[in-house]
Amino acid sequence: MELTFAEGRVLGCLVEKQLLTPQAYPLTDNALVAACNQTTSRDPIVQYDVPTVRIAVRSLRESGLLKTRHGERSDKHEHRLGAALGLPPAEVALLAVLLLRGPQTPGELRGRTERMHAFDSVEEVERVLDGLAERPEPLVTRLERQPGRKEVRYVDALVLRDAPPGLPPAPPRTDGAEPPAAPVTSGTFATLAALASEVADLRAEVAELRAALSELRDDVGL
Repeated sequence: MELTFAEGRVLGCLVEKQLLTPQAYPLTDNALVAACNQTTSRDPIVQYDVPTVRIAVRSLRESGLLKTRHGERSDKHEHRLGAALGLPPAEVALLAVLLLRGPQTPGELRGRTERMHAFDSVEEVERVLDGLAERPEPLVTRLERQPGRKEVRYVDALVLRDAPPGLPPAPPRTDGAEPPAAPVTSGTFATLAALASEVADLRAEVAELRAALSELRDDVGL
């Protein structure tokens, strides 16, 4: 099972809101957009719109990881992560935080899942993570220990990433400084900027077309 980053963010948000704010769960499209775009407990921070979330919702629904309740005023969405993959609450909570915040150590995960599921120790978190990593189809990946770090980190194996599974992304900076940019010529910069703008426009157009198609299918009952 391979999810896009947006699908992983939507799935993680649904689990988080079910466990932390059950009175507001299931979530509408607008509530999901707000949850995805939170600036706390998210890494990286994103700026999704409704079409982007609707595309992710539809894909997750087709894969059995999400269920939509149709209402007179609005549709509401709930995750099926535990039921679809046969996971107990402890594993669901860990996967949700990994989906929302990227690679983390067992100690970080214990603290960040405390309100979702109370683990007795860091060792218990490690046992659960190792169990998820040793499944026939692994749901998490154990990353190599980085220089200067005492603990290993884990990352979810659900989201399809650009980098190979065993290669962790660069650690976030804590000194507030921006990483040095690679030198490029003005011609290269202009070309890259033009390509990035074109890709962004195409993605926005595709998102709008898919959302319109989804609404049309719903209207005709497909």
